[in-house]
Amino acid sequence: MDEKLGKFIEDFATLTRLVQSGLDHPDDGEQLLQALTGHLGVPAHELSVVTEEIPQHRLVDVDIVMEGLAGREPDWRLVGIGGGDQRHHMSFSDMLQQSRSYPRFPLAQPDFTNLATGPDQQRQAVALGLWLFSYAGSPVAVLQRGAKLDRGRQNASLEVLAVRPGVASEFLAEVRRDMEHQSVFKGQIIALAVSDYGPSISGVTFIRRPELASSDVVLPAGLLDKVEGHTLGIARQADILAAHGQHLKRGLLLYGPPGTGKTHTVRYLLSQSEGTTAVLLSGGSLARISEAAKIARALAPSIVVLEDCDLIAEDRSFGHGPKPLLFEVLDAMDGLDDDADVAFVLTTNRVDLLERALAQRPGRVDLAVEIPLPSKHERVELLRLYSNGLAFSPSAIEAAADRTAGTTASFAKELIRRSVVAAALAGETPGDSHLGPAVGLLMADGEALTRSLLGSNGREPIAKE
Repeated sequence: MDEKLGKFIEDFATLTRLVQSGLDHPDDGEQLLQALTGHLGVPAHELSVVTEEIPQHRLVDVDIVMEGLAGREPDWRLVGIGGGDQRHHMSFSDMLQQSRSYPRFPLAQPDFTNLATGPDQQRQAVALGLWLFSYAGSPVAVLQRGAKLDRGRQNASLEVLAVRPGVASEFLAEVRRDMEHQSVFKGQIIALAVSDYGPSISGVTFIRRPELASSDVVLPAGLLDKVEGHTLGIARQADILAAHGQHLKRGLLLYGPPGTGKTHTVRYLLSQSEGTTAVLLSGGSLARISEAAKIARALAPSIVVLEDCDLIAEDRSFGHGPKPLLFEVLDAMDGLDDDADVAFVLTTNRVDLLERALAQRPGRVDLAVEIPLPSKHERVELLRLYSNGLAFSPSAIEAAADRTAGTTASFAKELIRRSVVAAALAGETPGDSHLGPAVGLLMADGEALTRSLLGSNGREPIAKE
């Protein structure tokens, strides 16, 4: 039997049983239309439903706000709606009209979904439930739904029934205001996940804020201060700058070969920005730049991090038109108000690709900083940093730095790891006798690909160190 035909027959049989059940037992339990009419004091099916679409990743914020608004009065109720799978396919208005013919939607227990509210916190949010309470002295009913991506519903929603004209709009306006003030995302670091079912955000991952000191970042002298001052220093002087009519939005481009420490530098910025909302985009989620910009604007002060932007410099596959996706990023930056305390931090391994696009949209990125291959002095500092607590002598570290010109911070980290692995396999304590051979192995001709994967060229730099 054809799979689609079999599914149709199964669904039709289920629908038939539900209809028959409703006809045979019209008075079994409290029905949706009956409950709503009793709560509102007028026939519920005669009222208009006002719907507010909400991005699915904001469902947890909506749930918190709804609980607070409904809980203002002692007699509020939260109930679910039964009726099988059909309740997911119908609007609130359709449910009410269908219920006029025969009881189809009995009240039941609400459906819940588990959503994160932080790196280690979760909340059971209403995925399908009906709030019954009073607002502004008038009874209202609000159907809260989560998205059903597999059913084609990309967004969560609130569907409001109110007796008095204007109450629904007034209520939804307060919901929107409270969502910004009470958002669980404010001051957090979040990464956006892309849906498999369409061009929407399917969820948010909370990232624990890194703990890094400036001593954990090895860059040429003055470079880290320059980056931090532009990204975080402006935010710290926001009031003064605003008073002098200077805009707060800013763009920072970190460029350089892979493995030199661009991502590590970003992690340092995040570690130093306690209380700042950070939105991380990479890979396919770069297509969600418009949503990220909205979150950043609403929850400012904010940082939006876009990693490896060269990957989308000429990519049109995620865009909504003929222009490259990177232009969507630049448009989102340009669309923010001047008083928006939002920093965009872009990283790239291919500045040549990015520079051409940025030149066509000047002014969005106002500081470009190269994160270069480390000099010998910096290689020494990197080896000391990654070998903290290990018994490598200063002379052995100096010699290793001498032999590894043209390598990256990632290479230095791997070199220390290789030394420790070699010691462990030999049943010995890591020391100079393991560091030297590890350098030789990684710098050998046979390890050229490994060095390349670590972002290193393994050659002497043109400029003398």
